[in-house]
Amino acid sequence: MTRDTVAAPVPLLDLRGLHESIREELRADFERVMASGQFILGPEHDAFERELAAACGVRFAVGLSSGTEAITLALQALGIGPGDEVVVPAFTYFATASAVVHAGARPVFADVEPVRFGLDPTSAETRIGEQVRAIVPVHLYGLACDLEPLRALGARKGVAVVEDAAQAIGSSDRGIPVGKSTDVATLSFFPTKNLGALGDAGAIVTEREDLAARVKLLRAQGDAGDYRHTALGRNGRLDALQAAFLRTKLRHLSAWTEARRKAAEAYGAALRGTPAALPVEPQGSRHTYHQFTVRVPDRDRLQAFLRERGIASRIYYPIVLPAQPCFASYGHRPGEFPVSERLAGEVLSLPMFPGITTEQIERVAESIRSFYSGGGA
Repeated sequence: MTRDTVAAPVPLLDLRGLHESIREELRADFERVMASGQFILGPEHDAFERELAAACGVRFAVGLSSGTEAITLALQALGIGPGDEVVVPAFTYFATASAVVHAGARPVFADVEPVRFGLDPTSAETRIGEQVRAIVPVHLYGLACDLEPLRALGARKGVAVVEDAAQAIGSSDRGIPVGKSTDVATLSFFPTKNLGALGDAGAIVTEREDLAARVKLLRAQGDAGDYRHTALGRNGRLDALQAAFLRTKLRHLSAWTEARRKAAEAYGAALRGTPAALPVEPQGSRHTYHQFTVRVPDRDRLQAFLRERGIASRIYYPIVLPAQPCFASYGHRPGEFPVSERLAGEVLSLPMFPGITTEQIERVAESIRSFYSGGGA
């Protein structure tokens, strides 16, 4: 029996230690909110919005019920709806496109570039027609995409730029944090995110006061006060309890991010010389490593090999959005988005979380080396 068959499994994500380290703080949050009797919005929630805005380096933050709702409400706040189109990457999580549909608009898919996996400006420009009102670049895996050419494209074409930063809180490019240089950025606090709630939650961050005010109106059914509804809004409010938990976690986020970055550095050293193409961190950018995602040959067999050795991994994402069954009526064909399709067949996310040990990282790397040296034959 080999060492790998008897060693403890290496999970993709393990939040138990993280939560155990702040258990008493979270317990105090629960007791405080319970005693307040204010469970939706309220002072706890307002404090979280202020602290989040400060942490993200922007003027305004608006707490919401999920990251998906954040995209939908950001688009609606920009006046985007039925008859409009929004350019989104072909390679991203499903919610980026579904939120566009929920806003009443139609997603138009464009390819991504092969370095940061962000929206390709050239591909995006070819998709901008008369009905396009916005482009939605996505910061995948914790790395901000190259926003400068996309901002220039938006300005040249007169369309809004909405950053999907669900995976990239704390990330920056050219020293500029997400949400600082565009119309708005959306965040997700799904429990697995770098800043995760103990349930579902999200937010928008922006420099635009008018946009923040509009999202606040829309998240509460368009109620301007005293049951006077001035817009057809949605129910996108954030629970006070989740806001309280997020306030506590926000105080620890910087340390957790540094732990992820150190783990990524250890992975880089351990995997150097293998066929795995490692994540990049271009000069001037700051990667927060929501995922440690490599590109590998023979990906599916490698994943099975790791699984047999008790090492978890995940494919984010195995199907490009234009190939999703619910978008079949759009009529896209294989080969239309070559970079996105290639990534979908090559990417593999390895275990990554604050608290992952050097031994666990070395075990993952050793197994990958073993696979490519003939162990997976």
